[in-house]
Amino acid sequence: MAEKPRKRKRDRKPPNIVVDWLAYAALRLALLIMYRFSVDTNLRFGKYLGSLMWKHYDRGRRRALDNLRASYPEKDEQWLIETGQRSFQQIGMLVIDILFTPRLVNRKNWCDYSKYKNLEHAKWLMQGERGLLMVAFHYGNFEIMGYLMGVFGFDVYSIARPIDNRFINKYLYGIRERAGQKMLDKKGAAAKLDDLIAGGSTLCFVADQDAGKKGIFVDFFGRRASTYKSIALVAMQHNLPIGVVGCRRVGDRFFFEIEVIRLIMPQEWADKDDPMRWITQEYVKATEDFIRQDPTQYWWLHRRWKTLPKRERKAKK
Repeated sequence: MAEKPRKRKRDRKPPNIVVDWLAYAALRLALLIMYRFSVDTNLRFGKYLGSLMWKHYDRGRRRALDNLRASYPEKDEQWLIETGQRSFQQIGMLVIDILFTPRLVNRKNWCDYSKYKNLEHAKWLMQGERGLLMVAFHYGNFEIMGYLMGVFGFDVYSIARPIDNRFINKYLYGIRERAGQKMLDKKGAAAKLDDLIAGGSTLCFVADQDAGKKGIFVDFFGRRASTYKSIALVAMQHNLPIGVVGCRRVGDRFFFEIEVIRLIMPQEWADKDDPMRWITQEYVKATEDFIRQDPTQYWWLHRRWKTLPKRERKAKK
């Protein structure tokens, strides 16, 4: 019997420079209007936009509820709906955070907008010559952590996928880099890692995306989630500690609690039978513990469990 041809992935459309520039111009015009109002007023607007997204983005709402049901099977439907809607509101407020951070936060007033927990050991590591891997996840205002480390003068590189719109991407990267944060495009970053690590730089990753069939499957909220191997491999190759960090919004304000949830030191995995799996499970478990303290600030619309383990894929077929 002939094998069915595989469906080809949709080709990404080439960028339209005119459309991209118009979108950038619209953003700058919107910012001129937004900056005439306080950050609190804008946060209320962002929260409203998040509620609209919850109401009208049907596919995202269904995905978020499915993820919540699987992660919290003991909770009733009303709790699931309220938690999902609140997580969408947090995404709307995060957009406001990103746009207002460079206007509000500097080295003299950072304590007006943030407080810290369990930071001392990680700070000592960042000030040394050894280097450190920082692992964050899509929770609260995960964007502000790299910005603040740049403001404090740490040698920090945030590894991220650039925005498709080149004009908006250049504008946002420029804002971050003026504060001292260094941006490294995800594509091609591997070729530069050795030199950065040798120089004692801190490398920051957002590490809770689905890693596809080539990822390593570890437990996350009771289900197997495909997770990138790269963080564990880099840590093992260079004998680097891993700091797991989270940033939680306080109320609906522009104020955040930043915590080093877990420091994973090289000596901890030295005697493990499968150190890569152990490291990956350890930092994923740390993120889950942090999320459980307040699940309303996690991005439940993420396709975190998109890829099934091989055995489950075969059973599904």
